Amino acid sequence: MPTLNFKGKTFVQNHYLAVKYHQLVPKAELSLTDKVSLHDNLIVQGDNLKALKALLPTYAGKVKCIYIDPPYNTGNENWVYNDNVNSPMIKEWLGSVVDKEDMTRHDKWLCLMMPRLKLLRELLSEDGAIFISCDDNEQHNLRVLLDEVFGQQNFIQNIIWQKKYTQSNDAKYFSDTHDFIICYAKNKIEGEVKTGFALNLLSRTDEQNERYSNQDNDSRGDWMTQPLHAKSGTDTTYTFKFQNGVEWQPPSGTFPRYSIETLKKADEENRIWFGVKGDAVPRMKKFLSEMKEGVTSKSIWLYNEVGSNDDAKKPIKELFGDNLFATPKPVELIKRIITLATNESDIVLDSFAGSGTTAHAVLALNKEDGGNRKFILVEQEDYANTITAERVRRVIKGVPTAKSELLKKGTGGTFSYFELGKTIEMESLLRGQNLPSFIEFARYLFYTATGEEFNEKDMDTKTGFIGESKNYDVYLFYKDDIEWLKQNALTLDQCKTLPKFKEKQRLVFAPAKYVDDYTCLEYRIDFCQLPYEIYRLNR
Repeated sequence: MPTLNFKGKTFVQNHYLAVKYHQLVPKAELSLTDKVSLHDNLIVQGDNLKALKALLPTYAGKVKCIYIDPPYNTGNENWVYNDNVNSPMIKEWLGSVVDKEDMTRHDKWLCLMMPRLKLLRELLSEDGAIFISCDDNEQHNLRVLLDEVFGQQNFIQNIIWQKKYTQSNDAKYFSDTHDFIICYAKNKIEGEVKTGFALNLLSRTDEQNERYSNQDNDSRGDWMTQPLHAKSGTDTTYTFKFQNGVEWQPPSGTFPRYSIETLKKADEENRIWFGVKGDAVPRMKKFLSEMKEGVTSKSIWLYNEVGSNDDAKKPIKELFGDNLFATPKPVELIKRIITLATNESDIVLDSFAGSGTTAHAVLALNKEDGGNRKFILVEQEDYANTITAERVRRVIKGVPTAKSELLKKGTGGTFSYFELGKTIEMESLLRGQNLPSFIEFARYLFYTATGEEFNEKDMDTKTGFIGESKNYDVYLFYKDDIEWLKQNALTLDQCKTLPKFKEKQRLVFAPAKYVDDYTCLEYRIDFCQLPYEIYRLNR
């Protein structure tokens, strides 16, 4: 498989592994919920590479659909490369604006995308898919990069979205009216593989249903017809005689669409239409009642189906009274993606959240079909609260002055707002600096030690129980207090007061232990000393 080489690749291809875990700090005053929780709809403010790493303990392998709209790298966006990669060459890039004069702007963009795509793949469920908006500036590079990260075999489609309906006659060569949305599955259903990403059907439109009628009052309902020949097929051809004496054979240069057996059965079941007068070329009846409940999506999405750039600005103007965001995406466009890629209780993630269109689309779609989809937004810019989250608040609560009935009444719903906190570093336990809270440390430790999802609802702080993995019941004896850490250890009394043994080995993390190995064996304890042995299991 061809691979893409770019300046800095050797330094960033495994950078996501070196990114430190950060605490996720709840901000109740910015949330719209009675109880802030990582299991709610989420808006996370902070660098999206660090935020994606921080979300891994809770959401690894849980996200069904990812949509991202990264910088198109046109040279006019003035985005900044800020990933602190341990390389003198890349450190020269830090904080510098990427514009048209930057001869390494394509390299920087690929260095930006590669570690994020690898983390996004970790967050995707086995039957999930990612959709990425781009244009011709990076479309060719992105395809090859996605082949490398997701596997060439998992490419689904390069969708063309008609973003404009007006023509720019002052364009130098062509009037640019489309963007791309590239889709890759984590695992594509192919051959003997029966599990993986499956695309949903779209609802049938009135226009599609109007093609069906019932000219002969057939008791089976409305129908339309299909030719008995096709432009391609096997070299086998034949002449067929129907019960009414009409003989048919494929026109020159075409092939039979059906076998002789199928035509015979259709003739017996009165599924062949010879026209109102009975003298037309025979065609096969296709009944509406026998069609799929939906239709397969086309690879070209027109502006009148999923919205245009102009349509994208309308809801923002209704919600805020002004166009506060330069390049939003239409709500209907993101709804189309979510409709195709998710079921009613799935999780949708957008790590370049911008104006919050993805959350808007999830809430609107849930309101329409009664679904319970969840969204996770990540936005690092200062407007994460004032635009991204504020849009979501107004969509949920409604804006009386809006023209749209949905925006006027509101969709209902909740979300929890988090900010990236300090890093979780094991050395800090030794120094007593930046100690994480119990719940943040438990989340990080459980995922790191077991590779499985952490659920804070399973915790029992009284006993130290933080979760059950495939092989262990996991316990943590810890407080974010250096003096406590110096003075406390696993004791015989604590061993005796552990909850009743449930067949699984107990994995116990504590600063030290005051019991011997025989006691640990007796109480089925695998002891791990903090901070040294967190990685001992090595998953």
